[in-house]
Amino acid sequence: MAAALITLILLSYLLGSIPTGYLVAKAKGVDIRSMGSGNIGATNVFRILGKGAGIFVLTADALKGALAVLVVAPFGAGLDASSGAMLQNFPALAGICAILGHNYTCWLRFKGGKGIATTAGVFTALAPAALGIALAAWLVVFAASRYVSLASIVAAVALPLAVWLTGNGALLIGVSTALGALAIYKHKANLQRLLAGTESRIGAKKPEVTAPTEEKKS
Repeated sequence: MAAALITLILLSYLLGSIPTGYLVAKAKGVDIRSMGSGNIGATNVFRILGKGAGIFVLTADALKGALAVLVVAPFGAGLDASSGAMLQNFPALAGICAILGHNYTCWLRFKGGKGIATTAGVFTALAPAALGIALAAWLVVFAASRYVSLASIVAAVALPLAVWLTGNGALLIGVSTALGALAIYKHKANLQRLLAGTESRIGAKKPEVTAPTEEKKS
């Protein structure tokens, strides 16, 4: 069991830790960490590099979460022939590790994204009906406000409630609550900007892409 558990944790974390947004921007000659909000996630990529790059990063980050649950978890469980509650918990554990890998990637000094897309990928595999409800909440808030951050915070609050409403067990309710709290924590700077009225809306003028200044590089 120990070997299966360690393998699951490492593979899921490493899959989640692939810094998609950073790599896509780097391929275009941009350090996304020095532009816009400085975040490597899909929203900042969308603002800086446009719709195509943003959609690609969003999809890839979601796939990291889904693949951790659908591929890595069964592989880890296959390394142990025994059965039991721990093996049944492998998909949820794999999803958690993938999200932590995205949020705290070892390739960028443990500074990563906010985990919204990767969490969506995880719950696409674990609880698709609950994710659908949370996604609907995201769409309504985004359509009304044009704030991705506000929509993501509302979806993070809605997810555990949706998991409960759709009849999932205590494990997923607990996992979704913890991940929702993590997502809100990762948005603390956005919350401060929302309260100050300085948060950027989607549809606002896209910032000019320029090379980082010497001051930003240091």
